[in-house]
Amino acid sequence: MNKFEENLRALRLERGLTQKALAEAVGVSADCVYFWEKGRSEPAIDEIILLAKFFDVTTDFLFGLSEI
Repeated sequence: MNKFEENLRALRLERGLTQKALAEAVGVSADCVYFWEKGRSEPAIDEIILLAKFFDVTTDFLFGLSEI
């Protein structure tokens, strides 16, 4: 599991969200979130930005390039 997958899952769980709830919040399918967390696909740049804004973190944090 790479840092993006780990950080995305950790952020989602810290907030008590299901994959479906996160998907609805950022406007994608629950399958997208599942595939992102499993490393089977990667979000588009606009989705990465939405995730960072939703979780109030930087995109660098999502990818493990910086601390919060």
